[in-house]
Amino acid sequence: MTEKLRIVHCFRSPVGGIFRHVRDLAQAQVTAGHAVGIVCDSTTGGDFEEHLFAQMKEMLALGVSRTPMQRHVGPGDIASAWRTYRIIKELKPDILHGHGAKGGVYARMFGSLLRVSRSRVARLYSPHGGSLHYDEGTLTGKLFFGLERLMERFSDHLLFVSDYERRTFIRKIGPPNVANSLVYNGLTAPEFDPVVAEADAADLLYIGMMRDLKGPDLFIAALPEVEKRLGREVGAVMVGDGEDLPRYKAEVSRLGFASRVKFLDPMPARRAFALGRLIVVPSRAEAMPYIVLEALAAGLPMVATAVGGIPEIFGQNSPALVYPDAGELAEKMAEALADPASYRMLMPTPAELQARFGAGVMAAAIEKAYFAALGRS
Repeated sequence: MTEKLRIVHCFRSPVGGIFRHVRDLAQAQVTAGHAVGIVCDSTTGGDFEEHLFAQMKEMLALGVSRTPMQRHVGPGDIASAWRTYRIIKELKPDILHGHGAKGGVYARMFGSLLRVSRSRVARLYSPHGGSLHYDEGTLTGKLFFGLERLMERFSDHLLFVSDYERRTFIRKIGPPNVANSLVYNGLTAPEFDPVVAEADAADLLYIGMMRDLKGPDLFIAALPEVEKRLGREVGAVMVGDGEDLPRYKAEVSRLGFASRVKFLDPMPARRAFALGRLIVVPSRAEAMPYIVLEALAAGLPMVATAVGGIPEIFGQNSPALVYPDAGELAEKMAEALADPASYRMLMPTPAELQARFGAGVMAAAIEKAYFAALGRS
């Protein structure tokens, strides 16, 4: 019988791919009989995220603990760190799994402090892109990469969600000096059920965080060129929230597209998928984005940028991939809308995806890493 663990997932922002990853992982771990808890920021997320937390709370034996965690390093980190440490100490974890830059620092720092008090807690870190997105030629990048190398000394295991992420770590920080694994994000069986577009679905759909890193500005900038190439107007739906949302709305109005681009609040991905006929992922940087996996599993055609782990999903030379450039996006979006049937043939099939990106495979590999980090493999 598998030993039951007390597992705490620590991360900053309960939105986007990290939150999705933690939810799936926690569900699988609870099903396996482990006691699981979440510690994250209380100042980000909205009604949609609150609904997700409400669904999770009953299944999490160690609960959901939320406390303010600021995004950037600053004086407020001291109070935030102390509050978070006290929460984690009370939970008495066997496994402290940090996700993203801030969660990774907290998990390894607090796990090390707990070890001083003779707690045998394993410290694991999943970057999910995080600080790896910084340019190694900048002072900020050098600072964060130096911190990553320092924090590695307090790590028991690194978990990468794509080979691109692992290669980026090696290039920017150096070869890992601790045990590490590549474990792809995984989808559940119901997510491979096809989604059918609504009768009045828009031509184009963007779904994700409203910040430049994810490329909503490139999506908007491409729209006039798409219309020019097709010789007709196109409609678009943009689903999500974030600090740059007001700027994107202003740009849509400036371009004269206010009547053809609809902005909607965050919602479940599969509900959003029915709102558009072609999904566009215009990111400038990614690790292994769930939205790409979810949309393809649901049978949606997609235009995506060849960044991060996305080519590992499509194949390195897929004609569906472009550089994060408004002109290239517009050309590919127009091509897909002009001949939807032919373009759909470029997508990987759900069967191909299910063989590589299953949630059960993901959870089993991470559980194996947990026991190895505890010296019980």
